[in-house]
Amino acid sequence: MANLEILVSELPTLIQSLKLTIGDSNQIMEQIILINNAQEQLRNINKLIAQELKFENIKSSAIATLPRIGTVATLFIPSIGLVDPAIVEKFGNSKTKISLTELQSKIDVWIEWGYFLQAIAADILSDVQLVNQLNSDINHLSLRAKFQGIVENLKINLDCGNYNMLQSQIQKISNSQNELLHLQQKLNYIFNTIKTSRSLLNILLGVSAFYGKSGFALEWLDDDHELIISSQGKFQELTDILNDCDYFQEQIAALIIQGDTFRDQAEQALKKIEQESNKEPIISQHVEIVPKFSTQKIVPSALLIASSLLILGFGGWKIREQSPQLQQMSLSLTQEESAIANFKFAQKLGMKAASLVQKPPHPLKVWQQAENKWHQAINLLDSIPNETSVSDRAKKKLVYYQINYKSISQRVLVEKKALANLESAQKLAMEANLFVQNPPHPLLVWQQAQDKWQQAINLLEAIPENTSVSIQAKETLPIYKNNYAAIRQIIQN
Repeated sequence: MANLEILVSELPTLIQSLKLTIGDSNQIMEQIILINNAQEQLRNINKLIAQELKFENIKSSAIATLPRIGTVATLFIPSIGLVDPAIVEKFGNSKTKISLTELQSKIDVWIEWGYFLQAIAADILSDVQLVNQLNSDINHLSLRAKFQGIVENLKINLDCGNYNMLQSQIQKISNSQNELLHLQQKLNYIFNTIKTSRSLLNILLGVSAFYGKSGFALEWLDDDHELIISSQGKFQELTDILNDCDYFQEQIAALIIQGDTFRDQAEQALKKIEQESNKEPIISQHVEIVPKFSTQKIVPSALLIASSLLILGFGGWKIREQSPQLQQMSLSLTQEESAIANFKFAQKLGMKAASLVQKPPHPLKVWQQAENKWHQAINLLDSIPNETSVSDRAKKKLVYYQINYKSISQRVLVEKKALANLESAQKLAMEANLFVQNPPHPLLVWQQAQDKWQQAINLLEAIPENTSVSIQAKETLPIYKNNYAAIRQIIQN
């Protein structure tokens, strides 16, 4: 009891250690050891839970002061403090009681996550070129820091009376624009690498280029099998990084245009000074020009939409009194909100469907549940209008979901066939036994019984090994073959 209580109290630390910080080789090796240790402790907790559940007095017993409800042991997962919503599913809700059997399932998921991280670490360490590129990225500023640095450089002071300063500012603008163009190329590389790569290792190269010195860690898989990544305390999905790339591309394009404007103003001021070179310059003003896109916070489109809906809801009485264009805008926002909700729910269904069929074989019912969830998710994605912000993402998801649905549907058919074979074989075995009760019997009766045993054997042998009834079929097959051989011997005699 005491051991289990102590180990459960250590869960927050164990779960938080189940992440992989992408750094140099030595750092990755150290993390593999930490992950191994965490997995071992999680396995120990599961063993103690299994022992606890075997106790005959489970209804009344308790883990120290941990409460139990009804006939199923329950407890609170210890508090882990504030958890970012992006990875709340990794930790669970510490305010809610959880049964010991549910905790066992969660621990199994955490252990599997550890294996996943170890596999990634091994793949990274075995690729020398990848390791070298990761080490190189660590020596460069993150894309965000680089962008902000360029923005600071574009805070131009135009002093119309200082010729040298104006020349210096023009050079400063040109340098900044060159840096922006280089950053633009890097953004294209990051965006295309993350979006189009099928290899996780290639995707990690794009992420590494994005975060640079800031570094990053693989934290969890969200409900859409999308990696959740942390960097300097901030959690992001891969799609969030792509959205950031879009944002930076827009701001870079605007800053390049703005830089042209600044340079034109500076060059005009230079010409004015050259024309009045024989006169004492008159300093008419001191102007500080600051880029408009210096420190805008990146806000996900879904939050912008939600904010718009909040404003519209608060002042809805005004919308009804205004133009049809505003009414149409309200309808579009409502459609947008519905599309985002459907997209998110489809992702959750996909995650649940995928989770259901991990570690096969499974009973037919489980495969059918997964098939149904994929079907629901496909219907939701298919219902998303083209003009919404999630339309493109929904179409891409739809392709994968349809492939998964088809694969699961085929598995359902295989399981159905296997189950039908087993049931038919059992029925034939019963009939064969009935045929030969209370002997002696005519030769024809023995032959009919022999035929039924043969049919039953053929059905069992046709059951695939990876089905849920394959073990039962293997255990039953020798019995049926022995019965068949016995009747065959009787017929021959």
